[in-house]
Amino acid sequence: MNTQRKLDKVRPPRVQITYDVELGGAVEKKELPLVIGVIGQFAEQSIPMRERRFMHVDKDNFNAVMEGLSPSLELQVESALPGQSGFINVDLRFKSMADFTPENLAKQIEPLRNLLEVRSKLSDLKGRALSNEKLRDRLAEILAEHADKLPQVNEGAETAVTENTADDATPENNNIPEDNNAQ
Repeated sequence: MNTQRKLDKVRPPRVQITYDVELGGAVEKKELPLVIGVIGQFAEQSIPMRERRFMHVDKDNFNAVMEGLSPSLELQVESALPGQSGFINVDLRFKSMADFTPENLAKQIEPLRNLLEVRSKLSDLKGRALSNEKLRDRLAEILAEHADKLPQVNEGAETAVTENTADDATPENNNIPEDNNAQ
């Protein structure tokens, strides 16, 4: 058993609740364990309240409990992607804590997953171009042929970024209620 495992078992809990008890004139400290109960509808199947049972959850079985419950979230969000307006249907499924990372969340949303795939392909292309002299020369040749179109592409990208930044600064997009009674 390694040292870290030993420390994990010996380390006291982060929250310790103690109280003083008088027993026969002597004051004795008693410690209470911290127990938290959470009640909620986290799974797709609906179990009647009376039939629900407590589950012991700790750091070792957290992912297994999440996989068993299969919590999910379905909603519509306004698109903030350039060139796309309207709403996007979002259906998120969680089976482990890793599913909450930004990359894994993006993989569950169709337009964002497509952007991640393009990003990955561009990264692969960049890696290959750096290690392959013929490919690097061919890309430089293509860029030289279409150099007159590059400013238009760059300008379009800057316009899209500027429009999205200006839209995000409005109070309704930041969920800041407007105070009409302010004096």
